[in-house]
Amino acid sequence: MIQRIITAILALAIFVPFVIWGGIPFSFAIYVLSTISLYELLKMKKIQIVSIPGLVSVLLLWILLIPSSHILVLGNINISKLEVALLGVLLFLTYTVITKNRFSFDDVGFSLLSVMYIGIGFYYFIETRALGLEYIVFALLIIWATDSGAYFIGKAIGKNKLWPEISPNKTIEGFFGGIICALIISLVFETVLPIVHSYLKVSLITVFLSVFGQVGDLVESALKRHYHVKDSGNILPGHGGILDRFDSLLFVLPLLHFMLILFYPA
Repeated sequence: MIQRIITAILALAIFVPFVIWGGIPFSFAIYVLSTISLYELLKMKKIQIVSIPGLVSVLLLWILLIPSSHILVLGNINISKLEVALLGVLLFLTYTVITKNRFSFDDVGFSLLSVMYIGIGFYYFIETRALGLEYIVFALLIIWATDSGAYFIGKAIGKNKLWPEISPNKTIEGFFGGIICALIISLVFETVLPIVHSYLKVSLITVFLSVFGQVGDLVESALKRHYHVKDSGNILPGHGGILDRFDSLLFVLPLLHFMLILFYPA
């Protein structure tokens, strides 16, 4: 536990200044974190990042992460992100022929889905930060409140397993405890720094994000269990890899962005 706390403090001390700073430094940090996450995910499938499919995956990820405010970088050569992705598919499929199926169709699917899974989540990290620092802080607080509430309430009164085949330690009591804690934090946040100017709307957003934040955690747990991996990496002692720490946010940030479109006052 002490190691986890020390690692968390050091990680926050490094990451928080980039979040506050925003702009290009923040985008650079997201590019680094997303690339490490992609490396961790590809490693589960035993796809080396220093290989043709690994490097193509990284290139596609970097293109996907280009902020909407900088989309003209691609516009100058009259090509969209979707067209680049389709080109990547063709390169991957060609590589299956060159390797005589040592890199198979299944590997192509895994690589592309990995790029989408990592890329979409981190892309909306950049886009949400562009909306304002308060939205990133809100998302982080919801995730931390959900995780902490689920852990401590589950540990205190949890008796009914939530999904033992995927995550044996999670309980139904912890699941709902996490949502309740997130609700409390979000209502306090809305009082101090309103983001949608409605307690009803912020409550609906919070419940939705808290549920899917926990789903995001379960998705990564299912991946690790399927590929017989304990942690996605070991870059964060006591916490595992980058993907282990950002799995919930990869679900929460895109959903927060879409919900703000629905609820943001005119």
